[in-house]
Amino acid sequence: MRITQAPASPSISSGAPFSVLPLEPVWLDALAQLGHGAMTPLQAAILPLALAGHDLIVQIRQGGGSATALTIALLHRLDPCRFDVQTLVLCPTRERAEHIARRIREIAECAGYIKVATLCHGTPLRPQIDSLIHGAHIVVGTPGRVLDHIDAASLDLRAINTLMFDRADTMLDMGLVDDIAFVASRCPKARQTLLLHGSDDVDLPPDIARLARFWLRRPRNVRLLAADDWSAGRQRAHSDMSSKDS
Repeated sequence: MRITQAPASPSISSGAPFSVLPLEPVWLDALAQLGHGAMTPLQAAILPLALAGHDLIVQIRQGGGSATALTIALLHRLDPCRFDVQTLVLCPTRERAEHIARRIREIAECAGYIKVATLCHGTPLRPQIDSLIHGAHIVVGTPGRVLDHIDAASLDLRAINTLMFDRADTMLDMGLVDDIAFVASRCPKARQTLLLHGSDDVDLPPDIARLARFWLRRPRNVRLLAADDWSAGRQRAHSDMSSKDS
């Protein structure tokens, strides 16, 4: 996979209003209600690419508004009138899955009825099955419990249009690569895939690169770099365009 430097979005800069993006009014209203007025550098880098449908590899560091950006990217592709699981987010731990689900619900509730199901160990399987039977638009869960539902035929992934690997580096460190691969193989090939990792390496770590090579299509690599002092918040957003070797 070749990676070459490219500007993230020459037409949108940090501090621009969300209204410059091709978002439905309901999501602009939701952002305004939650106090999000202008885009951070990372949001300005992620959102134009995500909303255009590109697969992304996003280097997540603390702050930067990445959770808001990725939540908007997920909701943008959702059809609330279709009661099928359209978005799947895989997380390394139950705590992380519950955090992501809360963030999605926080923004989604502004649009009315969008159901988010959380599938993790530590909760009985039966209530989760009942929740899925009654319909869910978005599933957030850990790979092992998602596999349990696939085996039980209680989770149908045929309508997935967005797949997100949250903290992929942590999931790989936990030895979940086979579980991730199996779940991804059950999703439609015609989908958007977002891969998030927290590596400090400038170059893409080999295990992340391998995961991307198998499950992402011509991904763009987005990372937030500190100009001088990260803690001081002087940040520059960059996007690398990745393509498979021919």
